[in-house]
Amino acid sequence: MKNKLFNISPDRSKYPTIGKDGKPEIDLSSGKFVKIWQGPNHPGVTGNMSLELTVSGDEVVDAKTHVGYLHRGFEKLFERRKYIQCFPTSIRMCVPEADSNEYCLAVGTEKLAGIDVPDRAKWLRMLTLEMSRLQMLLRIVPGQGGTMGLGIGVQWGMYLRDLILDRFEELTGGRIYHMYILPGGVRGGLPEGFETRLEENLKDIEKFVHRIDNVLYQNAVFRKRAMGVGYLDPSWVDEYGVVGSNARAAGFKRDVRKDNPYLFYEQLDWEVPIKTESDIYTRARIRWYDLQVTIDLIRQILAKIPKTGDVRAKTPNVMHWKIPAGQTYVKSESSRGEFGFFMVSDGTDKPRRINLRGPSYTHAVPLLERMLINTNIADVGALMVSLQTCPPEIER
Repeated sequence: MKNKLFNISPDRSKYPTIGKDGKPEIDLSSGKFVKIWQGPNHPGVTGNMSLELTVSGDEVVDAKTHVGYLHRGFEKLFERRKYIQCFPTSIRMCVPEADSNEYCLAVGTEKLAGIDVPDRAKWLRMLTLEMSRLQMLLRIVPGQGGTMGLGIGVQWGMYLRDLILDRFEELTGGRIYHMYILPGGVRGGLPEGFETRLEENLKDIEKFVHRIDNVLYQNAVFRKRAMGVGYLDPSWVDEYGVVGSNARAAGFKRDVRKDNPYLFYEQLDWEVPIKTESDIYTRARIRWYDLQVTIDLIRQILAKIPKTGDVRAKTPNVMHWKIPAGQTYVKSESSRGEFGFFMVSDGTDKPRRINLRGPSYTHAVPLLERMLINTNIADVGALMVSLQTCPPEIER
């Protein structure tokens, strides 16, 4: 199927001319163009921000992203908090997948302070990171269908996600925010019978994997609206710093767990799924494969976690802990791609600077604005969701 973005309409009169500053020159008084707004109305990613769209008929000819509706400012707040007090703030930089935040903050602190983490704690960290990825994928995989009116998959996914949140609550005491990964290791081992209950959940999720294939990916309406729509040109991947499933759907085999192994990922047997069609359908399909890979990784981790051993190294009193001066960059692979913290210490009990490298900033602002041009209004929400962004990362 021909992609809408392969061939821009030859009738350039319907598009604004490009000025010397590289931006479209739009004369709304000409009657050719109309300016409309989408959001904010908070149905997830498509409403945490606002899009200023200039349209010709039902086709987008220019797009501008407006943020600021979340009122965050996490990075500045870090500078006024002790390291341990930064954890409740960091996990809110992506609410649905908070564990990547606490992992990067903990490892960055450990690197600056020269702390070695026990092996058992590393395995437990891997387990929580993959469980976090799993529950996130259970939202985003059927959620792509939800942007086109297919709600049954969303209901299935949210129910199954709740099962993983049950395990998080059992392990950490919290369903969404966990603060289980802390400097030195983790807060505790696995409860008795945890592995058995998690395995039962994985079996239920595996049934969903096959059902969603029939209901979503083989659905004629979804295929017609997703195939060939929202094309991401592979030449844009490096230009915009595209990572994660968005890059893998464009033929780039990129995954921090493989490219720069951390924890014990090099001891696990798995492959990074890639495809090349690079449209909404392909990005959704890649995440469907990611869902299956994550289930398998959780099983491998459960089989390898040591039954005994320390779960946390000794650390100074966290309320009076002065971290040696220095700087470091820590990264991990979130469900959205490379997720990193650049941390600077000036030798006091508070960070001098913590800067988040989240994939959402480039995916949801410059990349989205470019990809929206020549898109039908009806496809705007589906395109936004297909890039899998987390707006709090932008307003950090």
